Order: sequence, then C-alpha cells, then structure tokens
Amino acid sequence: MAKRKLNRRQQWRIEKIQAEKRDRANRRNDQQENLVADDLGDEQHGFITAHFGQQVEVENADGPNGENRKTRRCHFRATLEQLVVGDKVIWQPPKSEGLGVVVAIEPRDTVLKRPDLYGNLKPVAANVEQMLVVFAPLPTPSSALLDRYLVAAELSNIPATLVLNKADLIDETLRPFVDELSDMYRRLGYPVLEVCAHQSEGLAPLHEALAGKTSVFVGQSGVGKSSLVNGVMPEADLQVGELSSNSGLGQHTTVTARLVHLPTGGQLIDSPGIREFGLWHIGEDDLLHGYRELSELAGYCKFRNCSHRNEPGCALITAAENGDIDEERLSNFYQIADTLDEEGRERYQ
Repeated sequence: MAKRKLNRRQQWRIEKIQAEKRDRANRRNDQQENLVADDLGDEQHGFITAHFGQQVEVENADGPNGENRKTRRCHFRATLEQLVVGDKVIWQPPKSEGLGVVVAIEPRDTVLKRPDLYGNLKPVAANVEQMLVVFAPLPTPSSALLDRYLVAAELSNIPATLVLNKADLIDETLRPFVDELSDMYRRLGYPVLEVCAHQSEGLAPLHEALAGKTSVFVGQSGVGKSSLVNGVMPEADLQVGELSSNSGLGQHTTVTARLVHLPTGGQLIDSPGIREFGLWHIGEDDLLHGYRELSELAGYCKFRNCSHRNEPGCALITAAENGDIDEERLSNFYQIADTLDEEGRERYQ
C-alpha cells in the first residue's frame, strides 16, 4: 500500500493529537513516580538495553567482566529527551519489587537519527561506535542505496564497515559484479567483509570486527541482518523473515530495539529494520560532506559557488573524467541530491 500524502492541516491535527497523548502519558508517569519515590534506592549509572513504549530496560554492570550484570524495567522522567537503546543514564532501582526510574541521561558520544513519518528527526540508537552496513546478492545490491547508509554514517561520525552477507549465493555470474562493487568501497577506505550467516566458519571476520565495540546493523530488508545477529549471538534468537515472493524484498521482522552482549566483549544494538535512510532532511552541502572523496575535492573547484554539474573547472567532474574518483559514486551523488527537494516537497504537500 502506498503511503498517504498529508497536507499541512492534516499533519497539524495529527501532531496535536499526538501531543495530547504524550501529555496524558507524562502526567500518568509523574503520578506513578510520586507514588513510588520512597521505594527507590540510590542513584547509579546504567545504560538502556531495550525500549518498550513508556518503559525502558536498564542494565547496571558491576565488576570488571560484568559478572554481576542485572537489568530492570524502568519508568523515565517526563522531562527527559527521548531515550534510545545505548543511552547512558542515571537511574534509581526499586528497593523491593516493582519498577525503577531513569532520572537523567548522560551526554551522547554519537547518535543515529532518521526521519519519522512526519519529517521529524528521531534518534534510534546512541553511543554507537561502528555501523555495519549489510547487503547481499539478493535483493540485488544498489550502490546508491549503500551510499545513503554511508552518508548517514559519515554525518553521524560513526565509522562504517560493509558486510556482504549470503556470500554462498555468489556464483560465477554474480562474482564480477560483487567484486567490482566491493572494490569501489575498499578504495575509499571502507572495509568490506564477506560472510555467511548460516556457516559458523564464515562468520570469523564478523566476530573480529565486532569485538570490543558497540555496533549496529543497518541495511535493506531481506539482506539477513537478524540472521547475522543470530549467527554471532545464537541466544538472541531473533525472528527471521523470508523474502517476499511477490516483491523479492525482505519482510521487517525486528519489533523492538535491543542491546545484546557478545561473547567477544562487544555489544550489538539491533534496531527495527529500515529499508533506507531518508536523507531529504539534509541539504546538498551536507550530502557532499557525506561523500568523503567528493568533500575533499570540493574546495578545489574554479568557482566558489560551483554546483558540480556543468561548470568549467569543477574539480569533481575533472576527477571523474581522469579516473581519480569513481563515476558511479558521483552519479549517485547527483541522483540522491536531485531527490532531496523532491522528497521534502512530497512530505509537506
């Protein structure tokens, strides 16, 4: 079903209704907090490991190896900004049975955001140290779609690694295309791992990449993100969906964001599947900065206000003609840039 386009008045009414619901929920939270204030323990450090609507799961790790690690369901103060998995917080556990309360959020090192259906940027994960961009032979990988994820990673200051899953499906016909695509990103400094979620020996490069870091998987539906999580952390037991027989695209299977601990000592944040990052909320200058090789060249154009389209002396066009940068990446930049205003107009009609 196609998404319904909303006019300004319809969007205003929806936002008004949602604001009223949030206010009612916040008042209920305030009443609950007042009732249980005397039953709470001392404030302590923790971090969010799962989010369930009006409640979150908080973990407090004691000891050098987290051997006394415990989790507790908590309310959170209505005055706090939106909490997401990975947030470091100050919380109070209950003295007996019941729910704890998150009372403060600590500064975020990084935050991954994406637009919601109404165009508002919403955080989806915090304090991420590595973004693993998953793609596969099926659905057929698109460099333009991969670029969207990489731009989001660059603008969020999160290092990115490309993970080619379902490597066992690569036959002699697909191999040249896959190698060419992978090599294009390797030349830019992005690591590319070939793995297979269903073969334990084929996951060794992924285990090594995940060790000791807080990571998040992103990628088109159907590329096997949940299968990879199950492969590196079988006890996570995430639901895995099959490709749609009609569209060939994957079905969204992850229903809530959750942080899981890996045997290697790292942590993995599994967030609801995202078909692609909407980049319409950024400007073309931001998009340019998300392309690391294009950003480096932009200052060498003949004209300060170069649009990088047809002007003589454009450093980007010259570099592409000379083979110093990949024409495919420059073409993707144009393709995405041309959709920024279009997507924004569709959102606000």
